[in-house]
Amino acid sequence: MSELPATQNILALEDRAQTGRRASLFRMLLNDPVATAAAVILIIVGLTAIVAPPLLGDLARAQDLGARNLPPFSVAEGWQYILGSDSLGRSMIARMMVAAGTTLGVAVPAVLVAALVGSAWGIWAGFHRGWREAVSMRIADVIMSFPSLLLAVVVLYIFNPSAANIVLVLAVTRIPVYLRTARAEAAELRSRMFVDAARNFGTRPNAVIRRHIVPNVLPTLVTLATLEFCYVMLAESSLSFLGIGIQPPDVSWGLMVAQGREYLSQAWWLSVLPGLAIVITTVAANVVAAWLRLATDPGQRWRLASKGRRRFIGRVTPRATR
Repeated sequence: MSELPATQNILALEDRAQTGRRASLFRMLLNDPVATAAAVILIIVGLTAIVAPPLLGDLARAQDLGARNLPPFSVAEGWQYILGSDSLGRSMIARMMVAAGTTLGVAVPAVLVAALVGSAWGIWAGFHRGWREAVSMRIADVIMSFPSLLLAVVVLYIFNPSAANIVLVLAVTRIPVYLRTARAEAAELRSRMFVDAARNFGTRPNAVIRRHIVPNVLPTLVTLATLEFCYVMLAESSLSFLGIGIQPPDVSWGLMVAQGREYLSQAWWLSVLPGLAIVITTVAANVVAAWLRLATDPGQRWRLASKGRRRFIGRVTPRATR
């Protein structure tokens, strides 16, 4: 009976430690203004991608040939032309907001599918080793021997270039990245003493993977997925720019850049504004990925903590000297 309170105390301490860890990560994020700004940008883009298509879909498709190629800040024609209009008189801000939903609607599912399949496959192969690891690595080598973007171009040229096909092709071509990373991490953790101890006590392999391997591999995979999000979004934009990605009447940032390149001399904003949206989103995702890598690495986390201490000292010291 005396073991029950002790077990409850241990579980309570673990829950408290996890809560404190989450709070510590949030404080570290707030202490880094660049990472905080990048996270806010990604949140705004994500909310726009969810809310804009059902609310602004009709406005993004509405044509007004009398308001063709209006420059940005043409508020006299209406608020919808604050970022100008395209060659058919359609609102640029409405089209960009709706295009965010299409671009992220391709990038996010592709990253999730590739991350889930590749990570699970890599952890399974790295933990069990043997023929599983050998076969998995050879399959990954075969897929990676073809440039992913070139393979996507060939496949989409042969088949219908729809959003579902783009997601499938990009996900398949990026699975080996997660597979190789997860395999290396799982193989290294498999030789650790705490994993050996769990296996010697009779813990089942699936339980060992779930309790000891996955939590330690997850930070690296999350950082990798954030970086891969940038690559997949740029790949979708490149495919749409080449004409084998998103097809009209749907709209994406890459398709807007492609459609506006014919009017660069008289309407530069048609290509520059959606291109700027791509750049800002990818840069923000890269900043968040770099911050996540430091925040989830116990050996590097002190860098973020030291930033917060220096800013705190900088705010407090002048008051103390008055």
